[in-house]
Amino acid sequence: MDLLVYVIVGVAILIAGGAGLLVSRRGRRDVPTVSEAPPVVLPSEAPHTAAAELAGEAPPEAAPPVEAPPEAAPLVEVPEPPAGRLVRLRSRLARSQSSLGRGLLALLSRDVLDDETWTEIEDMLIVADVGVGPAKELVDGLRTRARVDGIATQEDARRVLRAELLAAVGPELDRAVHVERADGGRPAVVLVVGVNGTGKTTTTGKLARVLVAEGRSVLLAAADTFRAAGADQLETWGARVGAHTVRGPEGADPASVAFEAVRAGAGEHVDAVIIDTAGRLHTKAGLMDELGKVKRVVERQAPVSEVLLVLDATTGQNGLVQARVFAEVVDVTGIVLTKLDGTAKGGIVIAVQRELGVPVKLVGLGEGADDLAPFSPEAFVDALLT
Repeated sequence: MDLLVYVIVGVAILIAGGAGLLVSRRGRRDVPTVSEAPPVVLPSEAPHTAAAELAGEAPPEAAPPVEAPPEAAPLVEVPEPPAGRLVRLRSRLARSQSSLGRGLLALLSRDVLDDETWTEIEDMLIVADVGVGPAKELVDGLRTRARVDGIATQEDARRVLRAELLAAVGPELDRAVHVERADGGRPAVVLVVGVNGTGKTTTTGKLARVLVAEGRSVLLAAADTFRAAGADQLETWGARVGAHTVRGPEGADPASVAFEAVRAGAGEHVDAVIIDTAGRLHTKAGLMDELGKVKRVVERQAPVSEVLLVLDATTGQNGLVQARVFAEVVDVTGIVLTKLDGTAKGGIVIAVQRELGVPVKLVGLGEGADDLAPFSPEAFVDALLT
């Protein structure tokens, strides 16, 4: 009997265990597997909005979108009036040229003006790039004045030297940059030429400032199509004074760009179109012929009123060789001397005028935007003798 009870209890235990295991397995099968969902990023105002809704409050209004401020238009500069520039820059010119003036005054103030002294004066003028012929003429004039008027004091020497230098520089020459509109309202055309490295593009930009300061409207032409950087530079100069710049693709025909610029200038009714040409070696006939082509093509639209040759004053007599070739190709009407503040050889003013028979019209006396000044013979000679 006892054995039978033990068997029944054992079977009951086995049946109960199997049922529990079955229920456990079914429970696990019925519970769905939960995958991890990516976190939901709520906008910063979401918690506040939800809290407001739970509290029975109206959610706050969303802030209006903030608009970016419009880009400011580039500021157009007001260039300094040209009339006072050489006066302001006279001291700078005097510092660079004074060694020549002081040397000449010291020689002329000697108690005895003998042949040796006159030879020293002539040599000093030649070293200052006046040129052999003009230097001899200056010395002859000084000797004549010394005999007739006499030189007893340094003030006498200064008076005599000033008169002769002023006569050599040529106060009677027409130094105006002619930019009067042509017949039919066509713009005046200024062609800026020169060899590489003389500062043509910078001079073109500074000339635009001179004309704008005089109340004229200007359009610039980037006909130096071999230098993209040059066209960019010119465009920057123009933007500073509100002048439009016409340019073409790199390597384009310079004559074509110049032609289109003059046509655009006529359409915009500007007073003057200034054409910046590529730097050319005066020894390269092909490049010089191309420059002549630019001038001929432009003249189909409007007459060229000025051809300005940019010369580096520090090149001295070599600048005269350049000047001769350019004058033969494009009929130069005026000279722009750059870097005149960096040399004591101011005599190049006399030499280049004598060589070409055209006046120095503008001088560059520094790196500033308004350091291009109309040339004044009186101010120049006075600076030499300061």
